[in-house]
Amino acid sequence: MVSYIVFLLVVAGIYALLAQSLCLAWGVTGLVNLGLAGFFAIGAYASATLTKWGGVPVPVGLLAAMLAGAVAGFVVCVSTLRLRDDYLAIVTLGFAEAVRVIASNEIWLTGGTDGISGIPAGLPRDWGQGFHLAALGIVTAILGVVWLALRRLVASPWGRALRAVREDQIVAAVAGKHVTRLKAEAFAIAAAIAALAGALYGHYTSYIAPEIFQPLITIYVFLAVTAGGNGRPTGAAFGAYLLIAFLEATRFAAEVLPGVSAVQAAALREASVGVALILLLRLRPRGLFPELNQKAPA
Repeated sequence: MVSYIVFLLVVAGIYALLAQSLCLAWGVTGLVNLGLAGFFAIGAYASATLTKWGGVPVPVGLLAAMLAGAVAGFVVCVSTLRLRDDYLAIVTLGFAEAVRVIASNEIWLTGGTDGISGIPAGLPRDWGQGFHLAALGIVTAILGVVWLALRRLVASPWGRALRAVREDQIVAAVAGKHVTRLKAEAFAIAAAIAALAGALYGHYTSYIAPEIFQPLITIYVFLAVTAGGNGRPTGAAFGAYLLIAFLEATRFAAEVLPGVSAVQAAALREASVGVALILLLRLRPRGLFPELNQKAPA
């Protein structure tokens, strides 16, 4: 039971990192990123290939994953500068699917549909329970650093400029803000955080494959950020932990329902997530941790 709880906490921490990424891109800057699973996959494959086949240390693999994610995010953002709202969402969703298709077909690089197994973790797996606890400590520490950094960034003049772009980029441009550069910087940093989450996932589970990086990951992260509060890193992190707890609670609840097959139980779980989100948006439309208006500096 303890191992199961620790495993859930590690997964929740990885989802919380994804939520931090979406909070910066969507909640603060207003860039709808439906390609979160694509950057998640890029980070996982970048670090896995370098550490397993290149023999580099795991910390170097994590840095390489962030660099790969940032470059991919910058390219995607710059190539879609003229797109906004629904069009940007469609393009990023297509990008994520393109990454998954490439990972499925480029066997020489990604192992194809068989994936990559035996990814180094940087920690001895024969520690048993100690391995999972150590992984929990590392993921939680990295999440804490990213959370603190985002809080500082959001509260800085750079963060205020991003919110100005989110509200009305024309007015922000008239006020002298470099809208293109701000959007590219925010999207690249957000993509790097998502790639870091993917790298941590790969090293923890020791196995990645294209079918893992489905669009459902992006949907779950959107639910987590919406529930917690899309404009605050604290709300995004809390929403991710709340989402994982809710999903696992519905798993046990569906199993005790009489006369329900496994397929019906899975459908009821997905439906319960939607119902919970509707209720939350009705009762707390701005999330559990709504964005606060900052006071103007003295």
